[in-house]
Amino acid sequence: MKIMQTIYAFDVSLFIWVMRRKSQKFLVQGARYVSKTGDGHGYLLLALLLAWSHAPTDWLLLKCLAMGLAMERSAYFIIKNLCKRDRPPVALNIPSFISPADRFSFPSGHTSAAFLMASVLSYFYPALMPFAFVWAVLVGMARVILGVHFPTDTLIGALMGSVVASLAIRMLLP
Repeated sequence: MKIMQTIYAFDVSLFIWVMRRKSQKFLVQGARYVSKTGDGHGYLLLALLLAWSHAPTDWLLLKCLAMGLAMERSAYFIIKNLCKRDRPPVALNIPSFISPADRFSFPSGHTSAAFLMASVLSYFYPALMPFAFVWAVLVGMARVILGVHFPTDTLIGALMGSVVASLAIRMLLP
């Protein structure tokens, strides 16, 4: 149990350090923009573009994304409602820069979905890997900067999205 207390103390310290940078308007504005790219609208647009394509690889990519997102969203809701970790504004009485969609913070759904997308896209289009993973990392960082997640929420979200992407790829590819 002492290890969990140590992790929590580090998590809170890192979160408070990040939140002290909130006076930097540019950082918060950039975080708002990046966070919005992980809201899901872009995923729908990508799905429509892939469905419009007649390339067999794009159809397989679309299937991997659909299966991965179905598994990731299911795991996300189950874990979030089992853990019931309060978001930083409630746990630490520190205001956030945006209103979260739900009450609990662990794991970060934005981050897990972003890492799932980055992992699957990188598998099918390796040249996109650096851009995809930089974007996914920025989504996770934005969620902390905006005050709606602790760093470990995004770390576990990244791990969860990457693992689920790997599972979806292995299930659909021979």
